[in-house]
Formats: sequence, C-alpha cells, structure tokens
Amino acid sequence: MRLIRLSSLAAAVALVLAGCGTGAPSGDNDQVSPLKAEDFLGAPCADIGVRPDGDKEFTYWSMWNADEPQGRVLSKVIRCFTDKTGVKVNVQWLGRDLLRQNVVPALATGAGPDLFDQDVSQVKGLVADAGGTRPVDDVLDLAIGENEQKVRDVLPAAYFDIPQNKASDGKIFEIPYMLLGNSWWYDKNRITDFSAPTSDDELFALFDKAKGDGLPAVAQDNGLDSVNAAVFAQVALRYVGAGKLSEAAQDKTGDAWRNNAGLQRAADLVERFAKGNYLLEGWENAPYPKMRERWAAGEAAYLFGTSEIPAEARQLLSQRGGDQTADFAPFRFPQPSGASHDVVEYLPVGFAIPAKAKRVAAAKAFIAYTLNRDNLTGFPSVADSLAVRADLPVPAVLSPIRTALYDTNAEHALVLDGTNAIAGGRWISEVLNPLHASLLKGNMTAAQFTEAMAAKQADFWRGNP
Repeated sequence: MRLIRLSSLAAAVALVLAGCGTGAPSGDNDQVSPLKAEDFLGAPCADIGVRPDGDKEFTYWSMWNADEPQGRVLSKVIRCFTDKTGVKVNVQWLGRDLLRQNVVPALATGAGPDLFDQDVSQVKGLVADAGGTRPVDDVLDLAIGENEQKVRDVLPAAYFDIPQNKASDGKIFEIPYMLLGNSWWYDKNRITDFSAPTSDDELFALFDKAKGDGLPAVAQDNGLDSVNAAVFAQVALRYVGAGKLSEAAQDKTGDAWRNNAGLQRAADLVERFAKGNYLLEGWENAPYPKMRERWAAGEAAYLFGTSEIPAEARQLLSQRGGDQTADFAPFRFPQPSGASHDVVEYLPVGFAIPAKAKRVAAAKAFIAYTLNRDNLTGFPSVADSLAVRADLPVPAVLSPIRTALYDTNAEHALVLDGTNAIAGGRWISEVLNPLHASLLKGNMTAAQFTEAMAAKQADFWRGNP
C-alpha cells in the first residue's frame, strides 16, 4: 500500500470556519515508504495519556464489524487500552445502522452503552438533538500519550468545532477520529482507457461508452438514508452552494424548491440518469451494501460514494471468495454546466457518549488514547481510510480526495449538506428519498420532482412544527 503524508501539522491546525462550510489548509504531500497492515497490527502498544480513576470497565457499541479493516484497527486499540490501563472494554460490533437499531432504543431505557461511534450528521439527527449525548469538550484537554500533546493539539478544529457538532447547549458532542470525502469510483483493471471527465457531458459520455461496451454504467447505492440521494446532493450543492441545500430543506413553505433554479438544474441532471437507462438493474430494492458488492464484482462500471469505498469493496470481494483482483481509483464529480460553486463534501466520524452513560471517565480516556498517532495510523495502513489527524500518512488511492478536502479555494459542506440530520433524520427519509427514487426510476420529470418536493415538504413541516 503506498501512502502519502502532509509535510506539516501546522497547516492543518490553520483550518478555519466559514459559515456552514469550512476552509482548508494547503500544502504539498511528501511521498513516504509504504506502511503495511502487519506493521501496525504487530507494533507495540502506544503509550497511555490518561488513566481513568475508578472505572474498571466500560461498554462500547461500534458502527463497524469486527472483521472489517476498521474493526481490526479498533480491536488493537481496545486490546492496548486494556493492557495499559487494566480497564476492560466490553465491545459490541453492531454495524452501520446501530443508531436506529440499537442506540436509540436503548437510550430510551437507560440501558445503552458508555460510548458509541458514527458520523456526526447521524449522531446529531438521531441522538444529540434529542438530548441523548453528553458534552465532550473536556476531552480536548486530555493527554493522548504522545509527548505532552493533548487531543486539541492534534485535532483540526474545522472537523469538530462546527455548528453541526454542537447540541442545544452549544457544547460539542462528538470527537472525530476519521474523515470521509466522496468521489466517483472505477476499477482500473476493468476500465483501462479512462480519462477523467471535466464536464457533465463528458461524464455521461463515459456512461454511454460503458453501455456500448455491454456494461451497466452506474451502480446506484441504496438502502441507507445517507447514500440514496448522494448524487443529487452533490450536484445541488454545486449549483446552490454550501449550506443552501440544508437551508432549502428547512423552508417551511417548500417554496425554495419552486424558486431556486439551481435545485431545478440538479433535478434535471438526475433525470438524465433515468432517461439514459444507466443504472444497474435491481437498485430500487437492493439492501445496503448489495449494489457496492455488485459494482466491486464488476457488474457495473462506476459508483459514487465515500472514501470508504476501496476498503469496503475489497472486504466484500474477499467475502465472495474467488481470485478476483481490483485496482480502485477515484475521480471528482465534474462541475455541472452552469454551476458556479466548487463544493467539496466531507464527513467526520467519531465517538460520542450517551447522556446516561455510567462509566464516563473510562470512555473519555479511551477517546483520547485512540487519537494517539500510533493508534490512528492504523486507519490509513490497515483500512485505507483518512484519519482525522493531518500529520498522518494518506493512502495513495485517497490522495485526490484528501487534496480536495484541503483545497482552500473550494467551499466545504457536510455530506448531503447535513440534511440527513434534519428533524431526526425524518426529512430525508420521508421527503427527499421517496421522491428522488421516483425521479431516478423515471416515474416523474425533474419539474414534477421539484413541485412534489415543495408540496411534500410543506406538508412535512406542518406535521413537524
């Protein structure tokens, strides 16, 4: 695995906030020697920064599965934390939908965990906005076991000190350890004559070529509220700007969908997907992550998704068995015709502590320990993931995404503009996703879509004042 590294942490600490989006540091990456998974997994345990007093154990519910690369990284961190502190970590590997299926029901009874993780938007919408988290601002001042450094010394403020990571009391509720971006993806072993598109016409020319070669062009992700309308959100943000899709979603009258030409242009582009018959058959009813698995297996040419796609796809291929190999590569969504906003989407993933957690000191000490360089290095080395610290190596396959995330000339917005946090996640599941699916199926035109969005959104807000 080839890795790249930022030349200086100082550049990352210079991140600043700008409204709903964030600025980003510049700086060239230096090539470094490959870091192998076994180098991390077999390395000695990192030093501890904080030894929790009193707590002998705590319970952690994870969004990962134990056999995933991210699960392997965290399994080592858990083992080392216990070795260094004597505190037992009772971990349950629950998968991506742990908030709806496990955390939220458990919090209602007070029987939830002491720590859980998920992306900031989902935690805000499903847990924090309902008062289900406790502040973690004090974790920023905990030592990480690395010289004299504290969490705040290694964590770029632009990835935690944002409005979307603050509860009603103004306190932050999540400490991130990983960062997601998004991109189009393809397999270089399958598409050997690829040239990155620079316009939407060139993008659709790629799709047409794939069809002409007998391969469905696009595997449309499905099955999670956070992925269904990802293409529409990316295009809409290019037309309306960071923060403006979320603003439109919260218009109680729904008129934003009638009056904003940029939203109509984004719907027009999605309609083009439907008219071109580009989508891999069966996407409408496919459970997550079935379409990703089929794409990884070569059943479609392209997939739009987060920076976790390479690691997930390799894991899915491994589970299928066989000897298929893949060389996944990203390319940015080209600027749509007439769009004036260069928007880069990002999404912090991190730890949160339930309001009713009983072993808070141990949970907070574990968060700080995870941020140690020797622990976080596991995410790029084992899981091909972007660690939130800016001074760590970056997997070569994610270099273009990292470059976009740190582009100081771009606008920055949360993935989906954070709309999956609105009204506890109900707006995206009840308003956008059903109508977006109808548009993609070709059951309505783009003009009908925006009119239906206006009407359905007005009804939604009347029932959710």
